[in-house]
Amino acid sequence: MGVKPPKGVILYGPPGTGNILLSKAVANQTSATFLRMVGSELIQKYLVAEEHEPSIVFIDESGAIGTKRYDSNSGGEREIQGDVKVIMATNRIETLDPALIRPGRIDRKIKFPLPDERTKKCTFQNHTSRMTLADDVTLDDLIMVKDDLSGADIKVICIEAGLTASRECRMKVTNEYFKKYKESVLYKKQEGTPEGLYL
Repeated sequence: MGVKPPKGVILYGPPGTGNILLSKAVANQTSATFLRMVGSELIQKYLVAEEHEPSIVFIDESGAIGTKRYDSNSGGEREIQGDVKVIMATNRIETLDPALIRPGRIDRKIKFPLPDERTKKCTFQNHTSRMTLADDVTLDDLIMVKDDLSGADIKVICIEAGLTASRECRMKVTNEYFKKYKESVLYKKQEGTPEGLYL
């Protein structure tokens, strides 16, 4: 068709909605190499500097970012070219500098919303497929539209319910365990506890 594919994509939405999983899946399906870099590593120094003003931030090897590269094959410099795509992810797209996500740098913006009721049910089914569930477990009871559960939250609920049943030497995971950890996850989210610290 003569149209170039998007050069860069930004995935945005609440934490735990699957932007890393999608990026890995795209890399796998296209036989591309998946390289992950955490942006917080880059800005951490600036946050420290703000806390200790006045400050000087020295960036060593700044040529490694966005400059020409020496091509040993041709014996000279060349712009980075080839089939390299950039996928960025953020929980707060509104805080990004517009110059960073303008067309030409980032050509597509894809929102990752929290899962709907059907997707939550599929996620629960996926994470409980190998678990021995008690007869009182009804996934429909665990899924409510108003609950702000992400896919990552559902995974934590299922893992913790299973581990607790195992620690208590139960043969089956009961509904009581799922409800307990669902309430715990929702409480921690309202409290603003960092993701992954639900226990």
